[in-house]
Amino acid sequence: MSLIGKMRGLARLADADGHFRMVALDQRPPMFEALAKARGVTKEDVRFEEVVAAKRLLVETLAPHCSSMLLDPNYAVPAAIDILPPRCGLIVTLEDHRTEETKGGRRSRTIANWSVDKIRALGGDAVKVLAWYRPDADPAVVAHQKQFVRVIGDDCRRNDIPYVLELLVYPFAATASHTADYVESPDKLPALVIESVREFVKPEYGVDLLKLESPIAVRQLPDRGAGSSEHSAQAAFSIVGDLCREHGIPWVLLSGGAAKEKFELVLDYAYAAGASGFLAGRTIWLNAVQSSFPDLQKLRAALKKESADVLARLSALTKEKARPWSPRYPKADIIAAEGDFARIYNPVRSGL
Repeated sequence: MSLIGKMRGLARLADADGHFRMVALDQRPPMFEALAKARGVTKEDVRFEEVVAAKRLLVETLAPHCSSMLLDPNYAVPAAIDILPPRCGLIVTLEDHRTEETKGGRRSRTIANWSVDKIRALGGDAVKVLAWYRPDADPAVVAHQKQFVRVIGDDCRRNDIPYVLELLVYPFAATASHTADYVESPDKLPALVIESVREFVKPEYGVDLLKLESPIAVRQLPDRGAGSSEHSAQAAFSIVGDLCREHGIPWVLLSGGAAKEKFELVLDYAYAAGASGFLAGRTIWLNAVQSSFPDLQKLRAALKKESADVLARLSALTKEKARPWSPRYPKADIIAAEGDFARIYNPVRSGL
């Protein structure tokens, strides 16, 4: 049975209609690359204060138009926690963007000196973790990633805070398509995405909300009305939806920097399969950042117009087609007298 704190946290992430219309601002390498391109320098030359300035503007301009925001603790939280509106849900990143790359696969780790406890202490509504995952990776890597996700799930249960898990397929180091960039894997297969979801919907991981990529490579996703190819693509999304529904876990789509028209198509397929919203970043703000930085006034104007317009379109599609989510609180029929609730409530175990 779901815990009270987790339900209240998820409710903070959604809007009044039960849709998750969320903006991701926790990107680190993609943000470094965007600012570097805008300035005509290498990403190693991007300064801390430039990242902070850009992220503060993103929060300032986009927070009024979304249900919640995803911030990282190294840049976005110190940049803009003071201007994040009280009604806007706060998701905080736990994973480090630096991973251990091996021939057999990629190992994730948490940000140094950061924890679920600290996220709960600063008032976060949810913990987000990206786990790079391939079920066909080396067994030792697979075991490491499962344990990585499981341990964080235990910490989230103990703190009674929602656990948002992002899963991404990646190319192996020995392949020609290998890259450490945050881009869609060119050799991604539907089965890799589906089997990843099948694993992490298991109760042992304690996941409360899944942030997922399209099971079909975005560039290969057929337009609506494409006949058999459309039906095949929808079937892959439906398997994901069935797995999440079976385990009572809502799911949302990540954008992966896709063009807005393509991401709208991804959402259309996902919403037909039961997804409840999006947690998107670069699709919303990348072009504005690359075309306007370091002129902060120009960037503010671009975000208020171009990025806000993209977000409005995604929100309209979500309200029209996404499956609403609603909290499910544990029954309190065993509460009969003063003190019963305080005695029984225990976030470490399920139930009250």
